Amino acid sequence: MEQDINDRNSKSPLGDLGMIKAGIIGGAGYTGGEMLRILVNHPEVEIAFVNSSSNAGNLISDVHTDLFGDTDLKFTDQISQDIDVLFLCVGHGDANKFLEANPIDEKVKIIDLSQDFRLANNSQLATRNFIYGLPELNKEKIKSAQNIANPGCFATCIQLGLLPLASKGLLQNEVHINATTGSTGAGQSLSKTSHFSWRNNNLSIYKAFEHQHLNEIGESLLQLVKKSPLGDLGVAPLNFIPQRGDFTRGILAAMYVESDLTEDEAYELYESYYANHAFTHVSRKNIDLKQVVNTNKCLVHLEKHGNKLFIISIIDNLLKGASGQAVQNMNLMFGLEETAGLKLKAANF
Repeated sequence: MEQDINDRNSKSPLGDLGMIKAGIIGGAGYTGGEMLRILVNHPEVEIAFVNSSSNAGNLISDVHTDLFGDTDLKFTDQISQDIDVLFLCVGHGDANKFLEANPIDEKVKIIDLSQDFRLANNSQLATRNFIYGLPELNKEKIKSAQNIANPGCFATCIQLGLLPLASKGLLQNEVHINATTGSTGAGQSLSKTSHFSWRNNNLSIYKAFEHQHLNEIGESLLQLVKKSPLGDLGVAPLNFIPQRGDFTRGILAAMYVESDLTEDEAYELYESYYANHAFTHVSRKNIDLKQVVNTNKCLVHLEKHGNKLFIISIIDNLLKGASGQAVQNMNLMFGLEETAGLKLKAANF
């Protein structure tokens, strides 16, 4: 694993290094299941172990029944250090606890899907420094990173709708955001608001103006704004209203901000910004969630209404919002094709 990434890229695809050995902590949940779904079919990855203390000894396909016929792997309560990358598919607060209780060899790359290391003031744990893993923002840093803090699902969807504006210092007016997420965004553990009988045919608002993802969104936008042609500026307030939808997966964020850009100028800005990003696409036609569910894509649509720029951004919360983006980051870290294992088809009907 000490081999220089440039040396990797000179060979096809990993030279003499063979398959990437991956370990998964917390493999029984939604993000763990999606991670398995991707990695079982990834052309350059071998799954070394899938840790779940509550399911140790059970077949993975007994828990993730969609993988029946795809793998004979079993869950384990053991942790092997003979791996190249470790995915932490655990709850918020648990990644930090796990790493403190289980020192991982420094040569092993870590990709954490919790929120534990996303913010700048929490990005260090002992000698490990975590890079914020939004490829559309930090691709070059990710390529050379040893540790990644995978972004949150709402944060990913909203940021991808706003990054081009931030890059030009054009977020000087309040941004109004209404975003709706599917029930899988709450995780697998049952709660009052995740039961089918409550969620079905229902819609509710929660954490209005106070959602925890606002902090990471703000840090990312400020990172770009400070590099914008307009100099060292701030970011205007983000008025974020999160909603629970009565569907299982996906996020739709509808945003608007006052802007002097014409619609054509806005499209030119967004298309230019995302020209070299494999998974984020700008559509001049209206978009809907079924276009991205079961994929690692983000689609963005723009409209101009008077002096307001209206932005729609959509992702699958479990893929581009979690496990798919984590694998995208792994691909970048190991010098693989960014889309390896992630050419997934949407469930459009």
